[in-house]
Amino acid sequence: MIHKRIRPFNTRETYPEQKLDNDLCQAVVARGTTVFLRGQVAQDLDTRESLHVGDARAQTEKAMQNIQTEINQMLTDAQKSEFADKGYVMMRGAVAPSVLQALLAQLDVWVEESRGHETNYDFDTPNGKARFDLEQGHSATAPRLRRVANPVDISKLYQTLLFEGNLPEMVADLIGPNVFFHHCKLNNKFPGANTRVEYHADHPFDPHTNDDGITVLMFLDDMDEGNGCARLVPGSHKERYTHFRDGKFIGATDPKLFDTFDQRAESLEGKAGDVCLMDIWTLHGGGPNLSSDRNRRMLIADYRAADAFALVAPAVPSRFYRKIVAGEPTHVARFREGTMEILEPYPDDSFFGLQEQITADGAMQ
Repeated sequence: MIHKRIRPFNTRETYPEQKLDNDLCQAVVARGTTVFLRGQVAQDLDTRESLHVGDARAQTEKAMQNIQTEINQMLTDAQKSEFADKGYVMMRGAVAPSVLQALLAQLDVWVEESRGHETNYDFDTPNGKARFDLEQGHSATAPRLRRVANPVDISKLYQTLLFEGNLPEMVADLIGPNVFFHHCKLNNKFPGANTRVEYHADHPFDPHTNDDGITVLMFLDDMDEGNGCARLVPGSHKERYTHFRDGKFIGATDPKLFDTFDQRAESLEGKAGDVCLMDIWTLHGGGPNLSSDRNRRMLIADYRAADAFALVAPAVPSRFYRKIVAGEPTHVARFREGTMEILEPYPDDSFFGLQEQITADGAMQ
């Protein structure tokens, strides 16, 4: 019977004292869209910690919350249709508050560490570029750590979230069943940050033999136009726009098209814990964070179909590149018919530096 397992786990890790080795899961989707749930208790689904011992009311509420969390991570036919039509779909409340708190606590540690640096730092990465990218104006008293490249490479917390949590299952619903992890990054727009992201698609940065890929946008803060939320152009995943100018990769579409995209774009607003699943061809950008006291922190993760193989070296390489997170690996590449622009590796530590340099050179004036 064709079925989908939700939140799989092995008793060897969950109940080590019982000396068992059984593959189980929290829920199974079978017989079309029927959901079969394992008996739920007051347990943290990510840490597996038992909660609210001795408090029957709180235990019941947590068990019901777990059921809602597991159902939320399953895409409905309507959501899949919306993704196919628009090139993205929102999954509300996909990340538990306890997980959000842990992610932000780790990010706060990195921000504190950045106070001791004046320029981009930590070059112990696969391509020798800085892991930590500092915004102009950064100082010890006013830290402005705007990007952390591949936090999974240095944090078990992020590994668990992106490799073992519900996100790979959501992605597999759209491009599966076999999926690998490509890379991830943490982006931070501080209050008053003037950083603007020009319209671009993700696939041109990392072209593969086929373009079955999903970019996950995870909200770590509430987001709206006031604090510089992302803006996505619905339907643009079915279109193709060059990211080159005068033979040079500029990391964005033709600036003459920006006004047109602004008129078509939708603001990606939502609450902390919401997740957007975005096609890697969908055009997106974002304005500055004009608020005085609101951060706009987002975790971005890129996943690809297992039979997609890179045509150039990854732009943001992770030591976990091509880690299978759903289904099975393959050594057979699937090719998408057509043509693809191929970029030369750019020297900047991050995408932000690339777009800033282009502006400074006058290419996007």
